Amino acid sequence: MRKQELLAPIQSIMQESPDPGRFYTYSPGICALPGGRIIGTMDMGGPGMKEMDGVVGFRPSLREYVQGRIFLSDDGGDSWRHVHDFPFLHARPFYAGGKVYVMGQLDDLYIIVSEDQGETWSAPHRLTWQERWGGAPTNVYYHKGYIYFPFEKRRNLHLDKFVWDTANSSPMLLRGKVTDDLTKRENWTFSEEFYFCDHVDMEKTDYWGLPFYHEERFRMVKVNTVGNQNRSAAPVGWMESNVVRITDPDHIWFDPSGHTFHVFLRCASGRTNLGAMLKMTELPDGSIVPEMVKTPGGNNWLFLPLPGGQMRFHMVQDDQTGLYWLISTQSQDSMIHPDKMPDNRYSLPDNERRCLQLHFSRNCVDWCFAGLIDRGATELESRSYASACIRGDDLLVLSRSGDHRAASAHNGNLITLHTVKNFRELAY
Repeated sequence: MRKQELLAPIQSIMQESPDPGRFYTYSPGICALPGGRIIGTMDMGGPGMKEMDGVVGFRPSLREYVQGRIFLSDDGGDSWRHVHDFPFLHARPFYAGGKVYVMGQLDDLYIIVSEDQGETWSAPHRLTWQERWGGAPTNVYYHKGYIYFPFEKRRNLHLDKFVWDTANSSPMLLRGKVTDDLTKRENWTFSEEFYFCDHVDMEKTDYWGLPFYHEERFRMVKVNTVGNQNRSAAPVGWMESNVVRITDPDHIWFDPSGHTFHVFLRCASGRTNLGAMLKMTELPDGSIVPEMVKTPGGNNWLFLPLPGGQMRFHMVQDDQTGLYWLISTQSQDSMIHPDKMPDNRYSLPDNERRCLQLHFSRNCVDWCFAGLIDRGATELESRSYASACIRGDDLLVLSRSGDHRAASAHNGNLITLHTVKNFRELAY
């Protein structure tokens, strides 16, 4: 069997766990500033966090401690320096109005700002009160002087903390004017809510293989009876959204007014290579309204094939070529019976995390394989949950990774940078 050549093996390690069994590395986020500096963010979790000194946030809904961290690189990602800690997670950095912001959640939404290119940072500003938010450091989108920030809001149902409540999640699109002070709640517009379980009847999804395993709305359902006790199916739902705009006037989804955005989401279904989508429309009064995409025949279109759509993915829209680039996790063995899986393989068969792949598309539906960015030597050595940004002719990819010391494929011990040089040349 021919070995696939890798596009971008590890260039540098931004964060390494001091103790892989007790401290886990999560949520890489990245942006490149106009002057060339790279901002990298991540968060630390794990059982060791409770004993940690410094800036640590407590997440009541999951009874866990977390710490966000910010790093800077001025040499193209070859080296990093740690400059700041913040007390929330799932954060992503972005540039707006000459300032750098980092926004994430600790149940409620929080944001910090730097006015000196990331050297020093403000205290956290709170944007919501007594709400539950979730997501990941996915993309942001700039259009006509505004930034669009996708995230998810979750209902306060007081479910058991072990329920992955993706069915009670609503994709949200936040809009802010880039020249405004984005640390202020009044300078953001929030889209209307659209909860999965209010609009999708899983009893009517036959012929799609959904749900793949038996599922129940308010609890995890154990899939197998032997071996690893962590093999449970979550309620079918969505999360970790990315936003793009269709700019090709020949595309069937094109909106000449420029006020329609498409949101693509990871689909928790037990199946691989399946994602979900909604469209978000800005109305004349400034509100943002979500709805399902309609086919020319008038049918709802919510699920669609998407390489790596079973796992958190990242989409980058390239203004220079009009192409969309997709960084996602490749699955190679999703049809193994759960009882036949090795004990050290994480979760269910659709949860492989070893290979990070790159695709491109002209229309967000037909995806062409560009290559493997990187892969771990074993299932334990994950390359997943990556964030990306364009810097000149290169695509910078920051991965949630692990080596042989990692606690699991999910609880990695590294955040690694991978640079795909001259990435546009991979298109065909």
